[in-house]
Amino acid sequence: MTRSFHHIAIWAFALLSLPMAADAAGEAKTLNVLFIGNSFTARHNLSTVVKAMAEAGNPGLTFNRTDVIYGGRTLKDHWRLGTQNIVKQSTLTEAEEKATIAALEKTLAADPKDKYAQSALARHRELLPKIEANRQPWDIIVLQSYRDDIEGNPTPYAEYAPKFAELAKAQGARVILYETSPVTQNDKPLTTAPNPAPVLAKERAIASLAKKIDASVAPMALVALRCQTQRPDLTLRFVNDAHLNQTMAYLTACTLYAALFNQSPVGLPIDSITDTRSFEGERNDRTKDRDGNPITRKFSDKDRADLQRIAWEGWSEFQKLP
Repeated sequence: MTRSFHHIAIWAFALLSLPMAADAAGEAKTLNVLFIGNSFTARHNLSTVVKAMAEAGNPGLTFNRTDVIYGGRTLKDHWRLGTQNIVKQSTLTEAEEKATIAALEKTLAADPKDKYAQSALARHRELLPKIEANRQPWDIIVLQSYRDDIEGNPTPYAEYAPKFAELAKAQGARVILYETSPVTQNDKPLTTAPNPAPVLAKERAIASLAKKIDASVAPMALVALRCQTQRPDLTLRFVNDAHLNQTMAYLTACTLYAALFNQSPVGLPIDSITDTRSFEGERNDRTKDRDGNPITRKFSDKDRADLQRIAWEGWSEFQKLP
């Protein structure tokens, strides 16, 4: 992919601001990135799409991604399940990990049906003997919201994102707030323009939180609004599934790219998205998505260009919010 001098200059600037592991010559080559979330991160193998975009847009970069996923859970739940230990793995002690395991065992004794505690306990038991092998600090930590950023004062997201951010910053990692927007995603083409007021109100709250903890943001409510305004023919969620569809997943990956590098995704060659959940009808067809359409969507050149541009414009607009 051909890059203009402008893009090269932005990437050079980004290198100066990103914590990266360096090779023997001192040239930045690696990013270790932790994604914390639920199915809004797991679906479409989102972090692998971001990895593909990151490496395509920045030749020579190795983007190492790790996901900690608990379906339907929020950052508050992740804290209960001990995900903070994975955030601070570079300094985690054996005593801290044993205490987390003991707490999860106690939780399961009280409620044996707590499947999330079961999953977390297995994760932490596996981590315990690997503490010393996992001393590599994270460069970037992505904190996904999910309905925990809407109600409350402070919202649960505004309460727990700073807790994770404090641990991230202690090891020199940047934080990205991946804001989901499940209630504003449309499952049918729009015939009237959406109301921007509630979206902008929410984005101002997210911008305030980001400023407080010195985080970057993937402002998906604002990006979705821009897409709905400019391309009302596109849908952003499935009809038969409340999750983001391939289009919204592509927008999200492009916006995360912008947040990662302070760089436009326009021109990236990645042109397809494959969901991780297949059609559930009389015959379980793994080639179809939840609406019965091809599970892999390859975007036309126009759609790809529009989505990349919309993501960049939405991210750039967010930077100007008061």
